[in-house]
Amino acid sequence: MKLDGRRESNNVEDRRGMSGGKVAGLGIGGIVLIAIFTFMTGGGLGDVINNVGQQMAQSQVQEATSEEAQANFTEEEQAQAKFCRQVLASTEDVWSEVFKQMGRSYTPPTLVLFTNAVQSACGGATAAVGPFYCSGDQKLYIDLSFFQQMENQLGAKGDFARAYVIAHEVGHHVENLLGILGKAHSQMNQTNKVNANKISVRLELLADYYSGVWAHYEDEAFGSLETGDLQEAINCAHQIGDNYLQKTQQGYVQPESFTHGTSEQRMKWLKLGYDTGNMNTSTFNVSEADL
Repeated sequence: MKLDGRRESNNVEDRRGMSGGKVAGLGIGGIVLIAIFTFMTGGGLGDVINNVGQQMAQSQVQEATSEEAQANFTEEEQAQAKFCRQVLASTEDVWSEVFKQMGRSYTPPTLVLFTNAVQSACGGATAAVGPFYCSGDQKLYIDLSFFQQMENQLGAKGDFARAYVIAHEVGHHVENLLGILGKAHSQMNQTNKVNANKISVRLELLADYYSGVWAHYEDEAFGSLETGDLQEAINCAHQIGDNYLQKTQQGYVQPESFTHGTSEQRMKWLKLGYDTGNMNTSTFNVSEADL
């Protein structure tokens, strides 16, 4: 994927190297919360000042720790982070224009880079869960070591395979902005596990479709896709299909437990999004047989 000279997104929180994925710095909201807590526990203005000072000192230590850790990152790790920022910037440019054509305004998500574990509005998570999107804070989270796992454990190689992973999570953000994600989650909370899984599959396949839509307009506008790029993403979609992963890990498949879709489904919807770029298409408008 050709990204030389392309801008990098500023909507990124780099929490790599931070303990527990905490965010360094103390905003006005944090100061207000400290003040409220201090007054409620019987403290005065002097106590507020002291508590704020202590918290700011702790934040500065966390920030220094993060900067020290980042200073030790390899060139490859920093290149990966830059690549993520450039891909995110691309999704911002593409989706802003697509939403404009739909008569809507696009609010970009924030990308959080973390190491080992992280806290989000959706709760705590470790790197083992893989990249994820949290609608509660409209942020997507990724530990960059996942890209190495993709190559070594799944055989999903190539820069466009990595771009697809980011675009898929941004696809969930698009679902959220369009009201699809919230509606689906509400339906999932009101039904049994098997039916909830089926709804989850449609959400995941739609995110695959939207990642394809992004690739369609990214290539149309910038001619950034190179020979073999799309195949890298399609191969990645195959390697992370529920049936493929279950067969590989446990030797058999359990269709009723699928939450992301089969390899064939994931490849199909990714390619369909790329081929058409049509925002009127949805996985929620077709029968199960046509997924």
